[in-house]
Amino acid sequence: MVWPGFSFETLFYAAEWCIRIGALALVPLRRSPAAARAWLLLIFFLPIPGLLLLLAIGRPRFPAWRTERFRRLLPYFEQTARHLQPHAPVLGEAAPIADLALRLGHMPATGGNDVELIDEYDAVIDRLIADIDAARRSVHILVYIFANDAVGRRVAAALGRAVARRLEVRVMFDPVGSHRWRRGTRAMLRAQGVDVREALPFRILRGRTRRDMRNHRKLFVIDGHIGYAGSQNIVARDFRRGIVNRELVARVTGPVVASMDAVVRGDWALETGSLPAHAPLIPEPAGEAVAQLLPSGATYPLEGFETLLIWQIHQARERVVIVTPYFIPDDDVLSAIYAATARGVEVDLVVSRVVDQRLVNLSQSSYYTGLLERGVRINLFPDYLLHAKNLLIDDRLAVVGSSNVDLRSFQLNEEASLLLYDPASIARVAAIQRGYLAASERLDPARWRRRSRLRRLGENIARLMNSLL
Repeated sequence: MVWPGFSFETLFYAAEWCIRIGALALVPLRRSPAAARAWLLLIFFLPIPGLLLLLAIGRPRFPAWRTERFRRLLPYFEQTARHLQPHAPVLGEAAPIADLALRLGHMPATGGNDVELIDEYDAVIDRLIADIDAARRSVHILVYIFANDAVGRRVAAALGRAVARRLEVRVMFDPVGSHRWRRGTRAMLRAQGVDVREALPFRILRGRTRRDMRNHRKLFVIDGHIGYAGSQNIVARDFRRGIVNRELVARVTGPVVASMDAVVRGDWALETGSLPAHAPLIPEPAGEAVAQLLPSGATYPLEGFETLLIWQIHQARERVVIVTPYFIPDDDVLSAIYAATARGVEVDLVVSRVVDQRLVNLSQSSYYTGLLERGVRINLFPDYLLHAKNLLIDDRLAVVGSSNVDLRSFQLNEEASLLLYDPASIARVAAIQRGYLAASERLDPARWRRRSRLRRLGENIARLMNSLL
């Protein structure tokens, strides 16, 4: 029905301008300047499709009910931190890093840990299954991808054996990350008697959760005494045809596992509404490593991992090594890197030559010219998709975790990073990174400048889409 005196075209035209004017008033209040510019550009050219997309994914915040649940979890995290105080290490110059990470992620640094770094894909799965089979009380798995392929079936069978021993067995996976296997995985785990939930399930009406906000953590906790943190999912390493993943995972024992346990239980509580009954048990000291878990996400303050990353790059004196499959930084990260190279700091970026997401790769490549001009060494890792995410700052901090150096990990994803402070752990991360660098081909600036104009156009268009977060 059209109002008398008005044609459909007139009403449609008026509606488009109402959307444009409304966007001018509202979008800048809820977005960063870069994101606001991108959204306004989209809405001015395509008002109705732009509005629908904005309503679907345009607000990087959780609904009020979820924020309130997280607020109710804070005393639980604080209790865990108090119980870990007897294991507080002497950190020296790294103490300010640990203090900031505590404020950002609520979990303290602890001494007395043993950290084993595993960078062989199948070895992680084998070790995890062995730990599940040796479990006596509980197995809690929080993961982005849990497939019902051959790898997932092996892990599910071990979980079923744990259920048969009357252990508490819980699995939470992200339905977007696991979308190809979602129903099959749920059925497979339930058939084994596992209590399985989806992280951030999509709800259209009541309690709506934004669907492009994802739980990207990979934390596995066995008996509250063994923890795994890193980049590896529970899926075959070649689940994408023609692409084989290379990962890095830390298997940890010692007090820091209580922090991992608290975060996993906390995420479970966010979905179920049932708060943990008591703080995690604190494992006995198991080694000499000093470690700290830094969870980050939309409910944590100040984009925690990004805040720490920027500050530490600014603090670097000699060397920064960033290993990430997806490098889409914001202006603050770029400024920190540029300032580091201006001070004479050696900065190495290790990314994959293998491409699994064409649009992301184009966007990522758009930053290479500026980086190369300022002396950053860009290293292209061959043959595998180097999906590992790790960081080295001088000889005082190493990080192994799930967070990429991209806008999604900074602003939208729930992530978990393991911070390592002791010389032995840092040296092991550095040794693995030297292996990456030795295998990689360094991008030649002159050759990069000769890439085609069509490629440059594609990079610039992809970069424009970064801010639609």
